[in-house]
Amino acid sequence: MAAKLASRYPDSPTIEGAAATAAAPPQKRKRRSHSRAEQRAGTAFAVPGIVLLLVFVIGPAVVSLVLAFTNARLISPTPPEFIGLENFRRAFSEDATFHRSLFNTLLFACIVVPLQGGLGLVLALLVNQKLAGRNFFRTVFFLPVITSMVVVSLLWRFLYQEDGLVNSALSMLTGGAWAGQAWLANPSTALGAIVVMSVWQGVGFHMIIWLAGLQTIPEEVYEAGALDGTTPWQRFWHLTLPLLKPTFVFVLITITIAAMSLFVQVNIMTGGGPVGSTSTIVLQIVQKGFQQQQMGYGAALSLIFFCIVLTLALVQRRLTRDKDS
Repeated sequence: MAAKLASRYPDSPTIEGAAATAAAPPQKRKRRSHSRAEQRAGTAFAVPGIVLLLVFVIGPAVVSLVLAFTNARLISPTPPEFIGLENFRRAFSEDATFHRSLFNTLLFACIVVPLQGGLGLVLALLVNQKLAGRNFFRTVFFLPVITSMVVVSLLWRFLYQEDGLVNSALSMLTGGAWAGQAWLANPSTALGAIVVMSVWQGVGFHMIIWLAGLQTIPEEVYEAGALDGTTPWQRFWHLTLPLLKPTFVFVLITITIAAMSLFVQVNIMTGGGPVGSTSTIVLQIVQKGFQQQQMGYGAALSLIFFCIVLTLALVQRRLTRDKDS
């Protein structure tokens, strides 16, 4: 009978097919209901993040991009006007303070990136040893990281005073030969003083990153190297460093971005002085945009800063990526 029905009505389901179809839908409906529930849950979890991203990241970025080509002011009765590339021409050809700030920022990054990254690796190698009390030293080295940068900057500003602890320690070590100086008031030492404080405050974070990378290296690798008769330096150079390359790329990029974003230390300790010796790009953006109310020009400086940081990050990624990728 089923065969006759199938031959007469080839497009209609057979009795066996109808029975199979009648048996299958409950399971399919159950799977579909689970899938729809998961999609709704995923959407519900994603919506707050998307809204925050649009309101606090993408929205301000678009507004800043538009303002960069106008003469908008923070408080002004006249509406902003489109002036094209005038803000960028002013930054690169007329604004000597911006030139000094760009130089200071790049100089700070060139010093801090290798110094903080290298010192973080040294500390990670030390606290990675199987020695008593290593957890204590890990905690001590990491404490400055969890301390507010504002608090650290205020503390070091007092340390750098002419009668501060730094000069007192140097005077004691030199037997009174060191007369002392106001480190942050001298244009030749102010930026260097901020470099020392920034490295001290941030090295603990990168020590933890290096330490995490070191602990992912299998112990069998070092055992094989020891069987081959390698020295500790050879094991470090030929085994540890190559296996730490992904960690190295992450540390390099994060330190560079943080160094280029130098603001809090300078704003609290020197305010960009003396004589602009510690002025930075981010400080200039804040001063031009909010203190001097030149929002259009400040937005242009922020766009220039974004392009510089993005270019540096892409160049670093290009230079440090694997040859096979």
